Amino acid sequence: MAPEAGQVAVVDPVQAADVRATAPDAPAAAVIVFDGVCVLCNGWVHFLLRHDRRARYRFAAMQSGSGRALLDAHGLDPDAPASLLLLEHGRAWTDTDAIVRVIGGLGGAWRCARLLSVLPRPLRNRLYRVLARNRYRWFGRRDACLVPTAEHRHRFLP
Repeated sequence: MAPEAGQVAVVDPVQAADVRATAPDAPAAAVIVFDGVCVLCNGWVHFLLRHDRRARYRFAAMQSGSGRALLDAHGLDPDAPASLLLLEHGRAWTDTDAIVRVIGGLGGAWRCARLLSVLPRPLRNRLYRVLARNRYRWFGRRDACLVPTAEHRHRFLP
């Protein structure tokens, strides 16, 4: 089956990196691959850790082995990270499609974020690309990736 608009071709993500939650009885979690040295991207991850009460999302920095493997497996250049990647239910999303799915997936009032999908995808993604190209200049860059707290370490892929 061909990917829908806003999706990338999916290679078996389990082969690319372990996406299971660490608890033995936990279901497979959605994985977000993010830029681990971007201050804005780290803020996004902290936001999700705070609001994802069901621990639905796991994270992989683009600079980590798992993050690089997942980007590469889905046709994205791990050395030129210009997009985040969401892997969920055997499918992959990038750019604003990924953002809308992630925020809507938090449940409750956050589901209203799905209304952003009424904006034309080319417009949404053009705005996203401007932000992505300028994220270091506007928000800053760290010398090293985010180090999760002991409380959240199980939510990060190596």
